[in-house]
Amino acid sequence: MESQRNILLIGLLFVSFLMWQQWQTDKAPQPAAAQTVSQTNAAPQHSDDVPEADVIGVQEELPATKNLISVKTDKLVIKISPIGGDIVYAALVEHKREIDSNDPFVILDQQNDFTYIAQSGLIGRDGIDSSANGRATYNVQASSYFLAEDKDTLTVPFTFTADNGVTYVKTFTFTRGQYDVGVDYTINNTSTAPLQVQMYGQIKQTIKESESSMIMPTYRGGAFSSEDTRYEKYNFDDMADKNLAKVTLGGWAAMLQHYFVSAWVPPAIDSNTIFSRVSGGLANIGFRGAVYDIAPGVTQDISSQFYVGPKNQKALSAISETLNLVVDYGFLWWLAIPIHWLLMFYQSFVGNWGVAIILITLTVRGGLYPLTKKQYTSMAKMRNLQPKMTEMKERFGDDRQKMGQAMMELYKKEKVNPMGGCLPILLQMPIFIALYWVLLESYELRHAPFMLWINDLSVQDPYYVLPLLMGLSMFLMQKMQPVAPTMDPMQVKMMQWMPVIFTVFFLWFPAGLVLYWLVGNLVAITQQKIIYAGLEKNGIK
Repeated sequence: MESQRNILLIGLLFVSFLMWQQWQTDKAPQPAAAQTVSQTNAAPQHSDDVPEADVIGVQEELPATKNLISVKTDKLVIKISPIGGDIVYAALVEHKREIDSNDPFVILDQQNDFTYIAQSGLIGRDGIDSSANGRATYNVQASSYFLAEDKDTLTVPFTFTADNGVTYVKTFTFTRGQYDVGVDYTINNTSTAPLQVQMYGQIKQTIKESESSMIMPTYRGGAFSSEDTRYEKYNFDDMADKNLAKVTLGGWAAMLQHYFVSAWVPPAIDSNTIFSRVSGGLANIGFRGAVYDIAPGVTQDISSQFYVGPKNQKALSAISETLNLVVDYGFLWWLAIPIHWLLMFYQSFVGNWGVAIILITLTVRGGLYPLTKKQYTSMAKMRNLQPKMTEMKERFGDDRQKMGQAMMELYKKEKVNPMGGCLPILLQMPIFIALYWVLLESYELRHAPFMLWINDLSVQDPYYVLPLLMGLSMFLMQKMQPVAPTMDPMQVKMMQWMPVIFTVFFLWFPAGLVLYWLVGNLVAITQQKIIYAGLEKNGIK
């Protein structure tokens, strides 16, 4: 039966897609763009390079673990070390750690067995942060800062005075409603000699296994952007194999995880070096900025931005035109983007992500209805031709050439397209895969409830009700299709097991995706009844 073969085709295509994307995540060869990276960073560090042994707790408990400066805004809770002015803790106020917890989601942290921090400093000939001389220890006026309700911005200055009398002010600027933090240096050269400094920013994270699976192929690791590479993942294995050292105008460097990202974004007009390295079980990715020559009596400002928060495409695009690409929709991004936009539109209208998914399903099925009608019409006509095809098979026996010619003449005479039932399936698969990535990558669906027992559409149904209903709907669809007399018995048995196989497969799918498939099946059953009823009136059964 044509429709049953289509179901088998869907299963084969989708399983193949899942296996391919898991291979891409775990075993894919290093991309060509990354192969061009220089290895000049592999040499021993110089004193003017980015500090390496400056991580809290690497060899001993450093003062940076004490007297942390706390900053709280409407979006962030940040803790900054006075040593170096590193961000060693970041929690997201509006995102909970667990769905039934009031604790905020912590993205940056420093613990005994895990480090994930954002560092920045000044290196170069007259830098105050180096592997040889250590990090600058800043003076801060208060131990805690809060964004007042009547204010839109909050500035937190860190001040350091060098032995030569030069004053360095490292200022963190927080803005209401935003996850990006301005990290700026003001250097007042009160000495009699010129200064030469270079800013760096890096994200440092303990290398850990990704929690990715074939069903949920999430990525944890580095990524960067440059002039000739708008977006490139650079995972922990890549960093261990080869140090990244890419000179570019602008660019950014980031660490990604499911739904969240941290990223350093230097000025777009500066020539920066995107770098990476692995040391002591820690992966580093970041940037070295432009070199500044500061004459005596001159005050120089050096700026950068640091983002730590959800993969909010609008917020990320406001910082850099390519930073939103960390929301990775894969090769069907061109289809996923309008689907995401439509999903957001429906949700803003109905206020429920589950209902928005249902509306997306109705939109897709409605748009494909003309092709679906052609599919079922073609299938019905093919059924009517089965007696003639059985007769032809008996007449021509094993002469496949004559059998093929006779079949083509029969199709032409009866105006039947044997491929008419495949086109809607081939169109539905890209849409399904694109929606799969939208649901997987959209942070908005994290902890998003639907109704009753479904309180998080981004994870599997805890009671497996939706997968079981989906399997039942597939079974009903199958029963509505009569088995063709020429169908191979083994193929019939395979088709009978397909609802069971899909049900087991979907047990671990995000509830939102299972909801889409279930509603799609129910719509297909309804459409099938309507179309067949119309065909029967026209004498086609």
